[in-house]
Amino acid sequence: MLKLNGIFPPVTTPFDKSEEFKPDALHQNLQQLARYPLAGFLLLGSNGEAAMLSQKEKFSVLHTAREAVLPDKLMLAGTGCESTRETIILTKEAARAGADAAVVLNPSFYKSQMDAETLRAHYHSVADASTIPIIIYNMPQNTGIDLSAETILNIARHDNIVGLKDSGGDIQKLQNIVSNSKQNFQVLAGSAGFLLPALQIGAVGGILALANIAPQVCLKIYNLFVENRLDDAFVLQQEIVELNISVTRKWGVPALKAALDYLGMYGGVSRKPLLKASEDAIGTVIMLLEKLQKEQQI
Repeated sequence: MLKLNGIFPPVTTPFDKSEEFKPDALHQNLQQLARYPLAGFLLLGSNGEAAMLSQKEKFSVLHTAREAVLPDKLMLAGTGCESTRETIILTKEAARAGADAAVVLNPSFYKSQMDAETLRAHYHSVADASTIPIIIYNMPQNTGIDLSAETILNIARHDNIVGLKDSGGDIQKLQNIVSNSKQNFQVLAGSAGFLLPALQIGAVGGILALANIAPQVCLKIYNLFVENRLDDAFVLQQEIVELNISVTRKWGVPALKAALDYLGMYGGVSRKPLLKASEDAIGTVIMLLEKLQKEQQI
């Protein structure tokens, strides 16, 4: 069985100044992150600007990444597209590239028609066609659709659907899913902002943007929880909140890439219409990052 326990960074997709994919930079970033005991990596997630990439570019990202990711690290691939057909094509290519599982964001363009049965049929069609396990991805901030616990549990009945990445942060709903899902169904927190609460109700880990720039701290929260040092974990959880918000819902991918540049990794530009983070935003992110590094003696 695929075990998703641990911390996964949803890595960024590096572009040069002309906004062309830069494979060597992705390779270097993955190798630098691989120095830490992370469980693996997610390619083509929201932080990977998957919505901005062509199908050909997505294929290139996946094959480049697998060359850089050592066999002892899991490679998760974001394969959700608006059509079931396109999702299946990308999921099959992810399997060919060597991905261990596909993380599938739900379709959302035709919101009014994305009822529970439509979504169940979509996910089950993808799972039927896939040779690798499927992980449901719920991200209401981007899709405008918050999958209910009932819908997720219904989708999860398929044998080849093994987990959920949830970025909504409704802990009561996640507890409902953990308590009522099939055996071995695994839940992952989709943001460092609620990592500890998610672990406390039965999540097995997290896919966290913050793990790109503060992997040691995300891993420390996870390990403190495993060691049952909950008071220490709670203190650290509180310390990361502001920085996490800065590189997620406040300033997003451009701020995350600026932080990568500051740390000596490759951040670079985002694809338009995303613009470079303002100097004030970058200054704030660096200040918060330095503060966290000092407090944690990183």
